[in-house]
Amino acid sequence: MSIFDRLWGGGRKPAAQPPATAPAALSVEGPESSGTVERRHRPRKDARKGIKALIIDDSPTVVAALRKVLRSAGYNTLEALSAEQGLALIEQDPPDLVFLDIILPGMNGFNALRLIRKNPASQHIPVIMISGNEHATEQFYANRIGADDFMKKPFSRFEIFARIESLLDAGMMPRRRTATETVSQTAPAPLAP
Repeated sequence: MSIFDRLWGGGRKPAAQPPATAPAALSVEGPESSGTVERRHRPRKDARKGIKALIIDDSPTVVAALRKVLRSAGYNTLEALSAEQGLALIEQDPPDLVFLDIILPGMNGFNALRLIRKNPASQHIPVIMISGNEHATEQFYANRIGADDFMKKPFSRFEIFARIESLLDAGMMPRRRTATETVSQTAPAPLAP
């Protein structure tokens, strides 16, 4: 037996899978009977058509994925591959929402967020920070310096729209979270007695 045969399983046939059975948990009453309604069982609340979203990420793949998802829902997108480019776009044509990566070439996302929050012309823009880092310290720090939400890479279409939906006001426009909303989002839930 060669080394390749050993690595690839030696040409063995895969073990037979047990026959699939119908899930026993399905109910005739529908998903609402459990008390909580999962997102996929209720209509998504979308922002108004034409919302302008700025994507600041140095990965063309992430930019392309976010662009595709957002444009499919009627958003207009602007893209920047660095914080400096993103800040220039914010000055020229302020967006309604920003997706900001933390790890960027040159200026990082935390410093860019600080500049967005210091500028009176952009401090009202909601910012969703994104990162591929496993550590929750980035999320905590992003929230402390003014991020409105946080997404960990890789993210799904569902998560993108859930984050946006949490920022929508009554007029279906993205808005900044208040200090109490941000604290309640990051604070651990109290333990039940």
